[in-house]
Amino acid sequence: MPTSVILVDDHELIRHGLAGAFARDAGFTVVGQSGSIGDAETLAEATTPDVAVIDLQLPDGSGLDLVRTLRKERADMGLVVLTMYAGDEQIFAAMDAGASAFVGKDAPSTEVIAAARHAAVAPLTFTCAGLPEAMMRRMSSSTPRLSDRERQVLDLLADGLGVAAISGQLYISESTAKTHIAKVYEKLGAANRAQALVAAMRLGLIDVGQQPR
Repeated sequence: MPTSVILVDDHELIRHGLAGAFARDAGFTVVGQSGSIGDAETLAEATTPDVAVIDLQLPDGSGLDLVRTLRKERADMGLVVLTMYAGDEQIFAAMDAGASAFVGKDAPSTEVIAAARHAAVAPLTFTCAGLPEAMMRRMSSSTPRLSDRERQVLDLLADGLGVAAISGQLYISESTAKTHIAKVYEKLGAANRAQALVAAMRLGLIDVGQQPR
């Protein structure tokens, strides 16, 4: 029987594009699509898919929160993280969350299909095209390691958001937002937003030419 897949991405065009790619492969069938964590949890419970392909950035939180939830509920589900951000921090965060595979959105659809195939067969192992290089950089680099939440905060700081806006965007208290911002500054050796963003760009944690989603 075909491997059942659900697609979780807030961009409808991306979901439809992925659905088309999976439809062209007789080994898969897409049983549902969702644009948010809340809807995806309901969808996963209703369809019990073999694989979920999940965007890292979703309107109601991080896709990694969904990965953690689904992994806790089902050890046999393949979990593929699909993201615009394909840096080392994201790769390791996905691996730590329990993902089966990590694919950048700039990759061809065949790579997403291959990742889903791997995830279906070996859901508790992790595959990523850039993992060996990322491991080498981690062992040889002094780049500070930001948590997934701290990376979200850094992206929002780069977007020009203040404490109140970050609090609302991430559904956390202003006190918690301030704590995360302080931790980001501490890890980057910065005293303020400007210094933090300069340090982050120098370390490759954010791209000066790329607007965070």
